[in-house]
Amino acid sequence: MTRRTRRSAIASFASTVATIGIVIPGRAATPVRFLTSWFAEGEHGGYYQAQATGLYAKAGLDVTLLQGSPQTNSPQMLAGGDTELMMGYDMQTLTNVEKGVPILAVAAPFQVDLGCIVAHPSVRSLADLKGHPILISPGSYTSFWPWIAAKYGYSDDQVQPYSYSYRRFIDDPSIAQQGYITYDDYALRRAGIPAKLFGLADAGLPTYGAPIITTRSYLAAHRDVVERFVRASLIGWRDYLRSPAPANALILAANPKMSEPQLMATVTKLREDNVLTRGLAPGQSLGSITDARWQATRDIMVRSNLLSPTTNWHAAYTTAICTTLNVTP
Repeated sequence: MTRRTRRSAIASFASTVATIGIVIPGRAATPVRFLTSWFAEGEHGGYYQAQATGLYAKAGLDVTLLQGSPQTNSPQMLAGGDTELMMGYDMQTLTNVEKGVPILAVAAPFQVDLGCIVAHPSVRSLADLKGHPILISPGSYTSFWPWIAAKYGYSDDQVQPYSYSYRRFIDDPSIAQQGYITYDDYALRRAGIPAKLFGLADAGLPTYGAPIITTRSYLAAHRDVVERFVRASLIGWRDYLRSPAPANALILAANPKMSEPQLMATVTKLREDNVLTRGLAPGQSLGSITDARWQATRDIMVRSNLLSPTTNWHAAYTTAICTTLNVTP
């Protein structure tokens, strides 16, 4: 092999390593904790796929997947150093940035928000719910509720407490309630409860679905680790929707209350709604986030008095990570 050929081969190998995120053998795996938004479920499948199929290990990462719960204060755990990365929410991230919490989104595997309104079959559109009781959680009341109320002319006196149950919905045909389209689509059909689901993304809500969040200090000190984690996770998501069995086995082991039928129903819904690619421009990487989408969310929050117009909303995200990675669909 000539010196020029050898240099070419080395350059080619280095390029391949950078592209797919492989770490040269001998380098110690970097420990990384990732906090999910809930107990293990299909909506976390890409991360469990990356774990199950060795994508994180190949990227030189020793990843621990931490399960969230209704009592988990995820931004507080992230800012306090109890996790390096987490699943978040655009509006929550902007609110924390306004408070001076230095967190930011680096990628959004789900290009659409999975929130929805669960209504009775007689409801033709979200506009029909004006004047109807709508069950909303405190968190939703200070996030998407002001937007949807303004869009459809709802009033705050329609809001009643959401109890994470269908009991009141079944008993009162005038009631609607918040939901999560991947979960409620399956749960309602399984329970034999007639319902119609209206996706918030279909209604125009610009927020992403569960973006990957880290702190500014961690990104500054460990950008390469964040890039490797995001790349492996995005490939995991792409692979999960193609062949979910490896991840599902881990999810079922981590959360005994989960079931295989529910996991497969979630996968089906994620595929049907094209959550990984819906709205991506040609050539955009999986997980991409854009200034336009974040500004649209910022504008909604400012109009709803949820965010000060002087807040540096650009500090809530970076578009650079996925632009560099370019993970193709």
